[in-house]
Amino acid sequence: MKNILTAGILAAGLAMIMTASALAEWQPSGPIKLMIAFKAGGGADTQARMIAEHIEKTKGWKIIPENVTGKGGLNLLKALKDQPNDGTVIGMVVTESLAYNMVAAKNPGMSASDFTPLTTTAGFQMGVVAKTDKGWKTFADVVAAAKGGQEIRFGAMSPKLADLAYLLGKAQGIDMNIVMVRGGKGVMNGLNAGDLDIGWGAGIQNKAVKAGDMVNLVSGLSTKLVVSPDAPTMKEMGVDFVADGYFVVVAPAGLPADARSALAETIAAVAMDPATKAGGFIKKAFGGPAIIKGAELDTLVENDVSSTGDLLKAASE
Repeated sequence: MKNILTAGILAAGLAMIMTASALAEWQPSGPIKLMIAFKAGGGADTQARMIAEHIEKTKGWKIIPENVTGKGGLNLLKALKDQPNDGTVIGMVVTESLAYNMVAAKNPGMSASDFTPLTTTAGFQMGVVAKTDKGWKTFADVVAAAKGGQEIRFGAMSPKLADLAYLLGKAQGIDMNIVMVRGGKGVMNGLNAGDLDIGWGAGIQNKAVKAGDMVNLVSGLSTKLVVSPDAPTMKEMGVDFVADGYFVVVAPAGLPADARSALAETIAAVAMDPATKAGGFIKKAFGGPAIIKGAELDTLVENDVSSTGDLLKAASE
């Protein structure tokens, strides 16, 4: 047993040395273009640019951000697919881009296997939110209003979230008017203007919830919401699908292992450090970092892709 343990320790130590060596040796051959699938000035764009700024400052790598928006990240992925797979072109999308959006597009000319996931940076605190002055404290109050004849206008910022909203209503025996809006800010604006009654918030609602101006009625996640631990999950509401998702940085398929490791570790380190501007912003805007990389990230994407067909089928019934 002692010999086996010693060998294991030596093997672990060797692996750590090899990883550190790879990180020290790999350098981009030129400037890194960082495509961003979100509009300039938003929370996702801000975190991406802050991460790039910190890496430039600390590692000396030149990083050039470029916004490539549209079609839920598919425009960026299409532009990224045939770029050099040497670490000089990467992109930030969401896991939904690689799974639901790509599958639902039907024959988009690419699949998740055309990309190398590097690392996630943060997750979504996705909740069904309403203004407090509506008087709704739970989703049961929404159901009662709908059954009493009130039209419920539900804001969703992606086709997947629209499907989940439909399934939520179906599970509770009500029909809702699902309104497509642009981004979480669009949902918040719609709620504040009275154009929406409820809507999905991906964390942008946290400040208003903490202030008592809004309330999370349901957690769209497989877990409880940090700011609203009493809000029931989708499973508890009778829905077998969730809105779990992450901001994820990807590269074209075939990225060498040393480049993948160096890029993933470098980006993740910035996101995890609350002392950096990027890390501080991620903690404030998204509740903190959520880092998944390597084989675990590959599995997450594969599982998201495989479950998309079931979600699409359920939402079509």
